[in-house]
Amino acid sequence: MASVLKERKIRTSRVGKKPIPVPAGVSVAIEGQDVAIKGIKGAAELRVHPWVVVQREGDEIRVAPRLVTNDGKHRAMTGTMRALLNNMVIGVTQGFERKLQLVGVGYKAQTQGSVLNLTLGFSHPVEFKVPEGITIQTPSQTEIIVRGVDKQRVGEVAAQIRAYRPPEPYKGKGVRYSDETIILKEAKKK
Repeated sequence: MASVLKERKIRTSRVGKKPIPVPAGVSVAIEGQDVAIKGIKGAAELRVHPWVVVQREGDEIRVAPRLVTNDGKHRAMTGTMRALLNNMVIGVTQGFERKLQLVGVGYKAQTQGSVLNLTLGFSHPVEFKVPEGITIQTPSQTEIIVRGVDKQRVGEVAAQIRAYRPPEPYKGKGVRYSDETIILKEAKKK
């Protein structure tokens, strides 16, 4: 089966044109529109959109639009599917992580098994159940590290933890991403 990109001149998105390199030790199985990738850190699966064709050529994965049309929807979907597949390859080889910081007097975090216990200034402690496929570590009482294979799930779990007590704009107290900058407001003056 010759490469779909070489058979016909296809205008593709800039992201969609790039091949995805498959490192050694990573297995890729493509069955129709289903793609399964396994690596050192774990496994990931994706059902590719019907507008997109996925092929493996040697140690690369290539993505192309199924139809040649003048509207940009097919090209855009090609770029999206290529980015998702690339994130899967990175996830099963290196993994993804998101760091959170707790800022505030008495704010602390501690993991106990599959539960993250948070003390965030409420009248009650907050217990967050860690979803499957995600690991949470607390190197110190004010640091939380969320790790996983799926980039979207890691970001989603970090956002759920941050949502318990988002940083407030006057003193900056709350749960924030480690690379987040909080712009503080000036307090009222008499």
